Amino acid sequence: MSIKLPQRSARHPGSLIRGMRVAVPGSACAVSAAAHTLPIVTRQMILEAFGAESRRLSEVVAAADDAALARPSPCFPWTVAELVHHVRMTMGRLTGMLAAPEVAGSRLVPAAAYYRADQRFSAATNADRIHSARCGAATLPDAAARARDFDEARQQAWALLQAAPPGRVVQTRHGDRMLLTEFLRTRVLELAVHGLDLAAALECQPWMTAPAAQVTEDLLLPSAAAARLRAETGWDQVTLIAKLTGRRPITPAETPLVQSLGIQRLALS
Repeated sequence: MSIKLPQRSARHPGSLIRGMRVAVPGSACAVSAAAHTLPIVTRQMILEAFGAESRRLSEVVAAADDAALARPSPCFPWTVAELVHHVRMTMGRLTGMLAAPEVAGSRLVPAAAYYRADQRFSAATNADRIHSARCGAATLPDAAARARDFDEARQQAWALLQAAPPGRVVQTRHGDRMLLTEFLRTRVLELAVHGLDLAAALECQPWMTAPAAQVTEDLLLPSAAAARLRAETGWDQVTLIAKLTGRRPITPAETPLVQSLGIQRLALS
């Protein structure tokens, strides 16, 4: 069975290819990856994007019944319920990070560099990521419990984010020191792209909010490259995000343009 949601003007994602694409140093892209160090979007825009997208996904989870949550997700081997719990865990990390004191250091990792291919996407780490979400989901008895758990995690993270001062530095579980706003960009991306996965599994039109689409697009590639890509392909932002994160295939006709922008795929899991 499927769940009914208000229709959004976005296209339905297709097959999932694991990985994402970002501009990398040494590429042909006119704007270097270093541009991602300082986000084009503002701190307030990033906060609003997290708030809007997390609230929207919480509404979707609340509308899903046990049958919908038992469906397979595009993120094998997770079910919809297990993928929802994975996203809940990505939000929940904010609570622990903001409760911890700032860690001293000089190097700050930007959001794009958080998605670099190292031990965080090794076979062992991926296995632990899959296992953790499955175990967490198994502790929740039904759809109502999953909805409550998800929304409680969202509200806790949102309250802490609103109270955090500008310039707050956090440390990720992978050891990266990041500005909170930079780490929050990665949380917005997680909400947005896994929202596409969940929409596909639930047979719904994608519900990605405009603020989240803007923040996610800005993380994937520089604004000038994104504008050119959308103008020459006719993609909207949701389609661009779906294409550049493997949720929809890039056609042979589109491939030369994408390659000319120096957009490279990074394996995530």
